[in-house]
Amino acid sequence: MKNNGSVLLVVVFTIALMTAMVVGMLQLNSEQIQIMKNEIYTAQAQCIAQAGIADAFSRLYTSQSLPSSFSSSFGGGSYSVTVTGSLPDPNFTSRGTSSQGFITDIRADVTVDTSTYVVRIDKLRINE
Repeated sequence: MKNNGSVLLVVVFTIALMTAMVVGMLQLNSEQIQIMKNEIYTAQAQCIAQAGIADAFSRLYTSQSLPSSFSSSFGGGSYSVTVTGSLPDPNFTSRGTSSQGFITDIRADVTVDTSTYVVRIDKLRINE
């Protein structure tokens, strides 16, 4: 009967060890969920910035001239586009901001054939 106390001690130690493992696993899972959310919000900001570049191309086709900057709301966030240079070699910098505050910058160096308004993207840089 002297073993009853030692068995109880082993059981309590085993339960404490298993509890620590479960808490650690829950912590890892919550970190993975946060990382996944951050990737989704970053992808949203990138899509919004791409919408800004597409808007710049659309303005180029419809008005055949470009303002120095413009902004708009899109997909729950917003973008602002800055235009440097002039036709036929303008550069567009679009900053997309998601509704959660994540930001992506896209810079497009383009060449425009002014007779047909065909746009060729020479360089496209993301978050540089």
